[in-house]
Amino acid sequence: MGITGLVFLSSGLFLGWSLGANDAANIFGTAVSTRMVRFKTAAIVCSIFIALGAVISGVGAAHTLGSLGTVSAIAGSFTTALAAAFTVYSMIKCGLPVSVSQAVVGSIIGWNLFTDSVTDVNSVVKIASTWAACPLLSAIVAASIYMALNKTVRSAKVHLLRRDYCTRVAMILTGAFGAYSLGANNMANVVGVFVPVAPFVDFNFGSFSFSAIQQLFFVGSIATAIGVFTYSHKVMGTVGKGLMPLSPFAAWVVVVAQSLVLFMFASEGLEYFLASHHMPTIPLVPVSSTQAVVGAIIGIGLCKGAAKNIKWIVVGRIVCGWIITPIIAATICFFALFFMQNVFSQKVYTPKFYDLSEKVIQKISDSEKIPFHQLILLKGEKYNSGNEFIKAAKERVGKIDSAKQQRILNLAEKINVFIDLEKANKLDQNILTPEKIEHVKQLAGLKFSYRWELQDALVKISPDWSYKSESVLNKKYNKELSIQLKEVENLFSVCENKR
Repeated sequence: MGITGLVFLSSGLFLGWSLGANDAANIFGTAVSTRMVRFKTAAIVCSIFIALGAVISGVGAAHTLGSLGTVSAIAGSFTTALAAAFTVYSMIKCGLPVSVSQAVVGSIIGWNLFTDSVTDVNSVVKIASTWAACPLLSAIVAASIYMALNKTVRSAKVHLLRRDYCTRVAMILTGAFGAYSLGANNMANVVGVFVPVAPFVDFNFGSFSFSAIQQLFFVGSIATAIGVFTYSHKVMGTVGKGLMPLSPFAAWVVVVAQSLVLFMFASEGLEYFLASHHMPTIPLVPVSSTQAVVGAIIGIGLCKGAAKNIKWIVVGRIVCGWIITPIIAATICFFALFFMQNVFSQKVYTPKFYDLSEKVIQKISDSEKIPFHQLILLKGEKYNSGNEFIKAAKERVGKIDSAKQQRILNLAEKINVFIDLEKANKLDQNILTPEKIEHVKQLAGLKFSYRWELQDALVKISPDWSYKSESVLNKKYNKELSIQLKEVENLFSVCENKR
């Protein structure tokens, strides 16, 4: 990775530091404030397991975040992450444990507005719905655990010192799980915008493989660990003491509840297990550990009938922070991109072009069941932004739902791919099997102007290049296929000076 890549990645590291300074409080804040765990011990355990969670399971939640908007230039990723990090840092200075997830989502929406890209409303709704579901689910989980175990703990004739020792050990173990869940769920917030432009290369050491994305997540986790050690103590006071006085046992329940909720929203294995047993699934979305902890504390307070002990003024301040965080981040990102592009002359996004040839119109008509005659009037039209194209399509077709908009944009987007046989040997064998690499080589000498043309040509060679029907059970397969197609497109992409 070059110096330029490191400079641009620095904003992601700043955001990682902010995550550590802010969200470590959600894992160990109650334990440290009740003096059951020392801050140094909490920081060490938190740092190690955040890194493990980020590298092992962090990519799952990044997929949903990426669907909200794909930042296509590293200078744009730098600015987007910087806007989110500055927003979070400002809130931390006020002592408010805000949502890093909301800051990142706000920044991506700001990027979409600046680049005139279409924001996937379905993804926004999916992510925003978790902002309400997360604290509610955490409150229910915390209240359930507290009621189930409280009587058992009270009735057990265990010496007070022995009980305190067990509570300390349980807090550390549960905190480790919570840190793992935080890394798995929230590292997508830290470096997710850098995934499309990851400034690393895959490398293998024997049977051990360390992908570019895993390296990216690992670097983000190091920045997060630094944030844990250097600045998290202040926010721990707000979470641990500011909302409601907690007993050591209640503090442990809070950590258990928020850890379980974060894990639910990050585990691909859990999602697949639930779907395979015909049970409702939980979306893989980077949720707010802040919201999970606040929900858990309120849940315990209501369960104990101690609602009057909850400091609702503090809760109100935190909720206000949640509301304004995405708005502030989006605004900062929009104006920062303007300065980055016009003052510092940096390329903050790669323009996308949409050409409506007759074959594209036919493809859209066939796949999306839109009458051909409604689109044919757009034949030959060229558009410089997704919003411009969708606006023109709506004038001819009428209302188009968000999911269909994204599919139409993907079909009409102009690409320039030339399959060069000499380049084919550079295809990543960690992504593509030898058989699929041979399939690509059979297309040597051919040029493709649209993404679907390339895939259709590969499908004619082998059905292994076809997507399966959209379902949770097929989600992993389709995501891997999407990565494989992107690898082919990126390697053979040809830059043209003219459209």
